[in-house]
Amino acid sequence: MRPMPLTVRDLLAIPSLRLSLLAGGTGLGRVVEAAHATENTRPAAWLEGAEVVMTNGLLLSADEPGCAAYVEELSGGKAAALIVGVGPGLPLQTVPAALSTHAEQAGLPLLTAPPNVPFASITKAVFLARAAEERRLLERTLRTQRRLSSAAASGDGLTGLLSSWHQAVNSGVAVCDSSGRLLGSAGTDGQELLANAAAVIETVALHGLRGSGGADLPCGRLVVQPLGTTRLRGFLVLLDADSPEARLLISVLVSLLSVELERRHLADEPQRRRRAALLARLFHPDVTADQARSLLRTADVASASVRAVAVRAAGEPVELAADLALAVPGGLARVTGETVEMVVPEEVDTSAVLGRFATGLPAGIGPAVAPQHAALSLRQAIALLSSSTELGRPVSASEAGSVRLLLSLGSPATLAAFADTVLAPLDAADPGGELTETLRVWLETNGSWAETSSLLGLHRHTVQNRIEKVARLTGRQQDRAEDRVDLWLALTARAVGGPLAHQQKYRNPVPSKG
Repeated sequence: MRPMPLTVRDLLAIPSLRLSLLAGGTGLGRVVEAAHATENTRPAAWLEGAEVVMTNGLLLSADEPGCAAYVEELSGGKAAALIVGVGPGLPLQTVPAALSTHAEQAGLPLLTAPPNVPFASITKAVFLARAAEERRLLERTLRTQRRLSSAAASGDGLTGLLSSWHQAVNSGVAVCDSSGRLLGSAGTDGQELLANAAAVIETVALHGLRGSGGADLPCGRLVVQPLGTTRLRGFLVLLDADSPEARLLISVLVSLLSVELERRHLADEPQRRRRAALLARLFHPDVTADQARSLLRTADVASASVRAVAVRAAGEPVELAADLALAVPGGLARVTGETVEMVVPEEVDTSAVLGRFATGLPAGIGPAVAPQHAALSLRQAIALLSSSTELGRPVSASEAGSVRLLLSLGSPATLAAFADTVLAPLDAADPGGELTETLRVWLETNGSWAETSSLLGLHRHTVQNRIEKVARLTGRQQDRAEDRVDLWLALTARAVGGPLAHQQKYRNPVPSKG
């Protein structure tokens, strides 16, 4: 049986008190939390709500206005009931008719106590009833706590724990991981509950394990608690968990769920190691297009383009890698020294992921490339870490495509990574260097077909065909100024760093003009 709170009806039914109901019978179901004796005719300021107010009527005015004001005062203080002592030797022999009338109108239970029943007896009866109620609540809570602990220790794990909670306190519950993905629910539509709680979860996530939140929504009262022992592993969302028992047990449920999510985290470690090994193969310089796509399929990633991300961890790279692996499709993350490296599908909102799991940490976001060029994207992401440290925010390759930002960064490693990323398609399709050399001369002659043809000893149509092929391979158009600057900068960066022989095979010196 669920323990029931003490009501005015229960108090009226205690034989030893010999209380009688005069008016306000509609309010007999009001909960009684305490009993307070006072002759103050303005007691509202001293009430907290749900008290039985007891008076001998020493200062009570028996006229209509006085009785109306007194009942209004009690109602304003949310009193549970009014008990008036009447009889021989007391100020009132009977209750004023006006007081009964206004109490009936207000739905305020008006009871009388005989002169040989001291108010202290009523106070004691209320205290004993409340103590018994709290003892029954505590006993039931302890029984429920044991049920929850048994469920957590059983093979049912999360499912059994959530079901036991719902059966015990009749509160809907859902649990999600740190990325908001539903892990389990009971007594409610879990996906719908998480959708309703999304804004609260986002607010709680900002404070990690130190936060909690709630909201009154059309679906009910929501409570959101973070889960995890040392790091944020997920969120608990409760619906209408307002009963005394539920409030007492929330901390127990949070502890048990936190342990369960930590257990799952440890159980996933072998899978994370396999994904890290897969990522190492994807970053191998000799990986082919077919091999790269096959590796991504193994990780359930079907994207035609991916980008690499590098995050410099602050003391816990392994834990950060696990968080990021959970947050992105495929879970392709690994730790190299103090840096977490990962590959994500192009369509993933990388900035949002970093904002949730790597707040304040230096991060470089490489360009979107074909899977076989993931290593080149990683090089640029790593090269952008120093810039991210200086700027205090993640820096992406799309920013690095701007000449202004690249020159302001002034990092040779950044320039080299940018050059390799831009020219990688030419390297793969043009091992002899004809396309690269034609592009260099064409850019240096400001796009002159005739002068490029003359310097290279090629037919004009051959030059045009090569430049069009460069545009198709690199995605940069010959008639777009920014794209031409990117190509020029990439070639210049390589020249500064020492051009490779195969890239210079067809280079002819450009005679000075003048």
